[in-house]
Formats: sequence, structure tokens, C-alpha cells
Amino acid sequence: MASESTECPPEIMNANDHLFILYTSGSTGSPKGLIHAQAGYLQHAMMAHKFVFDYCPGDIYACVADVGWITGHSFVVYGPLCNGATSILFESVPTYPDPGRYWEMVERLKVNQIYLAPTALRLLLKSGDTFVKKYDRSSLRTLGCVGEPLNHEAWEWYHDVVGDKRCDLVDTWWQTETGAICISPRPSAPNAEIRHGPMRPFFGINPQLLNEEKQEIQGNNVSGALCIKQPWPGLARTIYGNHKRFIATYLKDFPGYYSTGDGAHRDADGYYHITGRMDDVINVTGHRLGTAEVEDAMDEHEAVAETAVVGFPHDIKGEGVYAYVILKDGITDPEDKITSELNT
Repeated sequence: MASESTECPPEIMNANDHLFILYTSGSTGSPKGLIHAQAGYLQHAMMAHKFVFDYCPGDIYACVADVGWITGHSFVVYGPLCNGATSILFESVPTYPDPGRYWEMVERLKVNQIYLAPTALRLLLKSGDTFVKKYDRSSLRTLGCVGEPLNHEAWEWYHDVVGDKRCDLVDTWWQTETGAICISPRPSAPNAEIRHGPMRPFFGINPQLLNEEKQEIQGNNVSGALCIKQPWPGLARTIYGNHKRFIATYLKDFPGYYSTGDGAHRDADGYYHITGRMDDVINVTGHRLGTAEVEDAMDEHEAVAETAVVGFPHDIKGEGVYAYVILKDGITDPEDKITSELNT
């Protein structure tokens, strides 16, 4: 081996050659092997990492997602490495050996940006503030979140406790199919206020809200199906071995648009708020209730760490609302009292 060359010339690839196949979780049907291509995906992941997280040369960046998911692909591997960033690989779970695992890592490695999921936040929130405050988090500059709508209580805990009310909090929306972040509070004007919920389109993304008649909903303070009007570089090219399914899943429901399957609200200022999956709705006596909206309301209770809401058949109302509730550690109030308060 000593006589072998240490040089390994890179393979020259075309822009639309396949880069990888990544299967979705199957939560909305059988898993789909989505194919992302070389140049467009890499450009989108690189740009999103740089501008959404305000990455600067020399920063220490930590996305704690598993690399087997698209978040890990785009924001542990491809995006950061395209920017020459130091990207931290996280293994195990955020509660081992204790719920301070993330924040110990931040102190030890002087992390500047961290990207995690609302599920992890609510899990850590359950354990209180002590495990956060025992570690120095002064190196943090940007707090990122992805995976599902971030409820108000978790947003405030992340911003106020973890970020000491001084870090940008970028709650992001995107999908395995989109390749990288499509809607986010950043990039924006320097020193612009970041509030809970509102997001704006990323470069090259043209989101539109459509009604049941498949027409664009004009103006602000409106809600509808979230679609994207024009192609963008990071969009998956096809489903492996089944292009007909790709068209039927993403392009057929709203011809001329990419259908995300999510609902959204465009507020009075023109910012977007993700309301959850369009098919994740409970119909109670004709009233369509989004499960994420009910969960967010219940999570406001001071004793509640996390809520999961599902529908169940009801002889009179058509569907009823059933909630699974996890309480914070150390709660001593009787369950009957908390249940009564949540029901009202």
C-alpha cells in the first residue's frame, strides 16, 4: 500500500444525477423512496444552512437529528460540509445520562447554533430549568427547531430559558421531499424581531394558500392548503421506481402546484403559520378541529409537559376528542383537578 497514490480524483457528476434515496417514515402511507439529485439539493442545503442559522466561518454548529432522517442528511452532513462548517454528530438520546445532555455539549464544545425537534424540547421542558441553567450556554447565537408545529409554551421555554432571551429562535418548516428549509423566520433584516410562529419564505420559495376549489386565496388573515407554486432547486426528483406515485402524491391534488399536505395561516402581516397536516383534523359535530391547535391549547396548562390528541368514533358528535397528557415532573395536584381544568 505504501506505493499507492494518496490522490483520489472526484467522480464528475451531472447536475441531475441521483445523489441519494431516502425513505419517508410511512406515517402518511407506505414509505416512499425519494430521490434527491446532485446540484440542486446541495445548493439548497448549503444556502439554507448558511442563511437560516446565520452560520459564519469558525462557528461550531450542532444539528442533533439522526443522520438517517432528511434533517440529518441536509443539516448534519451535506449543508454544513458544503459550507466548510464544523458539524457535530450527536449520538444517543437527550436525557442520557440526564436531561442536561444537550446543554453540557453546548458548554463543552462552545456550540453557536443548535437545531432540534419540538418533541425533544417538550421532553426536556418536563424536567424543569435546573438541567439547563447548570451549564454555560453563552456561546449560543441561534436556536433552531424542526419537525412539527412548535407550541407556544415550548417556544417560550426554548427562547427564555435555553437562549436567555438573547438568541434568535428559528422555527423552520420543510419536508423530506423539499430537500431543505422552505419557510423560516430567517433570513430577515438585521435585528428584526422574531416572534413565536410567524415565518417567511426562503429564497426561491413561492408558497400559496389554496381553497377547496383549488384556487389561490388572496390577501392576509386567511387559511388554506399550503402549496408551492414553482419548482425550486432542492425538490426531490421522483419516487424510486414509481414516478406515477410521485405525481399522484404531490402534483395531482392541486394541478400546477406542489401540494405539501399541510395547512397554514397567513396572518395580517403576511407571515405564515403552519397549522399541521390537512388530514390530521377531527370533525366534531361539523366543526373541523386541527389536532395541533387542541394540543397547543392544552400545553398552555402550567402542569402539562406534552399532549397528543386523536379522534375517536362518537355516536352523536361523529367524532370525539381524546387527549393523552404527560405532566411535568414534580406536579402534586390531583389528576382529577387537572383533568377538570383541561376539559374547561
